[in-house]
Amino acid sequence: MKIGYEAKRVFKNFTGLGNYSRWIVQCFANAYPNNSLFLYTPKISQNTRLKFLQNFKNIFVRTPTSNQLKIWWRSWAVSHDAKNDGIDIFHGLSNEIPFGLKHKKIKSVVTIHDLIFLRFPQYFKFIDRLIYKFKFNYACKNAHTIIAISQQTKQDIIKYFGTNENKIEVVYQGCDSIFYEEIKTETLQNIKLTYQLPDVFILCVGTIETRKNQLIILKALIHLPPQIKLVLVGKATKYKEVLKDYIRQNQLEKRVLFFDNIPFNDLPSVYQLAKIFVYPSVFEGFGIPILEALNSGLPVIAATGSCLEEAGGSDSIYIHPTNDKALADKINLVLNDTSLHQNMASEGKMHALKFRENIIVQNLHSVYEKTLLKC
Repeated sequence: MKIGYEAKRVFKNFTGLGNYSRWIVQCFANAYPNNSLFLYTPKISQNTRLKFLQNFKNIFVRTPTSNQLKIWWRSWAVSHDAKNDGIDIFHGLSNEIPFGLKHKKIKSVVTIHDLIFLRFPQYFKFIDRLIYKFKFNYACKNAHTIIAISQQTKQDIIKYFGTNENKIEVVYQGCDSIFYEEIKTETLQNIKLTYQLPDVFILCVGTIETRKNQLIILKALIHLPPQIKLVLVGKATKYKEVLKDYIRQNQLEKRVLFFDNIPFNDLPSVYQLAKIFVYPSVFEGFGIPILEALNSGLPVIAATGSCLEEAGGSDSIYIHPTNDKALADKINLVLNDTSLHQNMASEGKMHALKFRENIIVQNLHSVYEKTLLKC
């Protein structure tokens, strides 16, 4: 089988959608070495996260010719190139597919991650919402199969686009295997010294933005003992100033640490040094940081209201995303109850096994095979 991937984010994005795209390509290339994978990208970036491409002889990268406008190539000419490459099935990894695949008689799959821009339009610029709605709607109408990354996303696709549920397959995400292994004590101590991490801290990983709702953790921090610190890891937006104002007003300067860009290879150590992982996002399509935390042996406290229960499982704890007092109570409970802490950590690791590569890739391969049989 020859599989084409819309791979812009494989090369350009090094957080959520990029992580998903690289994970899918790497896992599928490894599991099915007899298949050929073609990555269509307007530009190749250099980054250590792309080194895995060198390990596979069945991965081929396609870019526009020097005289082709990149945006035109990505939207239109990819279909022509995919036809010339003999692609059997084309997979849009991040919410869109190029125009013309049906005309070229190429079967297509698209992964829809979330429809947050429709649920919470206030978080997005008007022009961005128009572009997203057009791209998402086109992909859902024209792809032969839609992959939703959670049951929540499946229901949203049906609700907002009126899509037949039989066209949608739920295939969950996984996280990078770098989070699976227990890290040596010496390495952990080196990371702790490098970043001057406190002895006891709560961890939250994700873009510092309104929807991620980190303010509720600061509000909960006031109700926690002063020796408990908070570490926030993620790209900053204007929302960070809201957090900093709250920190100043409540004298929390010595209890909160921000890290905009911790190298990916150091991140597992930061997880394993933490006591609890808190993820109070108002809404998510899935929540890969929860899987990273569970695989790292961390108890997870997350928010109700979207799909986080799917990612975190029944042994994680969930609170309403506006209830800071409940969050503080649950953090205190987990920190002070050793048995509960250990049970959440061990059961969380067991739950995370459901999202390992072999299961996800088998499900994905099944979607491809079923799609090829569609008219």
